[in-house]
Amino acid sequence: TDLTEKLEEVVMIWTKQIRQVLVESEQIRREADDVGPSAELEHWKSRMSSFNSLLDEIKSSRVKKIISILQAARSKTLKQWKELDGSITIAANEAKDNVRYLYTLDKFFGPLANASPVMMEHIPSLVNTVCMIFCTSPYYNTSERMTSLFLKITNQMINTCKTYLCEG
Repeated sequence: TDLTEKLEEVVMIWTKQIRQVLVESEQIRREADDVGPSAELEHWKSRMSSFNSLLDEIKSSRVKKIISILQAARSKTLKQWKELDGSITIAANEAKDNVRYLYTLDKFFGPLANASPVMMEHIPSLVNTVCMIFCTSPYYNTSERMTSLFLKITNQMINTCKTYLCEG
């Protein structure tokens, strides 16, 4: 029972740390007003990396041994652990999926940033790709995410026009 109590304490510490990571990942991001759409891709790549690292740690043999000992002892701490494990898996899947969809836009980010203000040739394809993401992505199809993405695309267009005017 001493071992079980010590292992439960360890799992409770992990639980608190994981909850903190999940809470921080859901907080509203503070970004500059003129940030472009590539920042969105970088955000999700970073988030994917963080959650994949966390999943790798949770699936390590050390953690699995501790969890199996607590399962044998019928510990009550495992209910919270299983919920968090599920939440991390969902967050990792969301980040991975969002990166996959945002990479389809990546080919537009360079031309959007480097084109002259007459960038109209890229706009229909870009909007069609965003529409495809909205229609098919299980995670990225919320109004908040789409609004944020369109805001960043618009910011990039404005920055390109400003650069063109200042250099011209």
